[in-house]
Amino acid sequence: MTRLFRLTLFGSVLFLAALACAIPGLPGTGGGCTPDAGNLFQDDFSDESCGWEDIFRDADGISDYDQGGFRLQVQQEQFDYWANPNVNFSDVVIEADAKKIGGPDDNDFGVICRYVDTQNFYFFIIASDGFYAIGKSVNGDYSYIGTDLMEPTDVVLGGDATNRIRADCVGSTLRLYANGSLLKEVTDSTFTSGDVGLIAGTFDTPGTDILFDNFVVRAP
Repeated sequence: MTRLFRLTLFGSVLFLAALACAIPGLPGTGGGCTPDAGNLFQDDFSDESCGWEDIFRDADGISDYDQGGFRLQVQQEQFDYWANPNVNFSDVVIEADAKKIGGPDDNDFGVICRYVDTQNFYFFIIASDGFYAIGKSVNGDYSYIGTDLMEPTDVVLGGDATNRIRADCVGSTLRLYANGSLLKEVTDSTFTSGDVGLIAGTFDTPGTDILFDNFVVRAP
């Protein structure tokens, strides 16, 4: 198992994400993503018109609605896919359920905030074998914040269990939670606003397959 940060992160999927995010859009207004009182955006993925445009299925993986949720499958080593609903916020709390439906436990998956473009954003990730990190991409240079490696925890549930992931992006304070427990808090002021999203990827073994559901964005 290797927990070094991979420098090849995000590869050719950047083209797909760039197409989806080149023109800011609004989420759909179907029942699956009509915000409840107090929420800025939400999606139970029952309505495919809710703004998630990074949709594809090919030999390299999947980014698509599936099984009542949103599925990110990555069939390449040292690679990540993401999806965004094309919204724009500043200070937010993001939550989502994530369940591993295939592939190795040596994976990563989580949520994104302040996504400016394909090379500039924050990410909050956990792994099925019990690791976590907060990181950022700045002009395509990727790094963890506050650590050089993903850090271990017994809070993350392994196997096919569902984990509830939460990310706070409030001013310069970034926090990552899993299943109600605070894992890490760091300070960084690189980005102040942007899109939100989902992310999943691989390390040395391809096949990461994550199903997300109950995605919620609310004000702090």
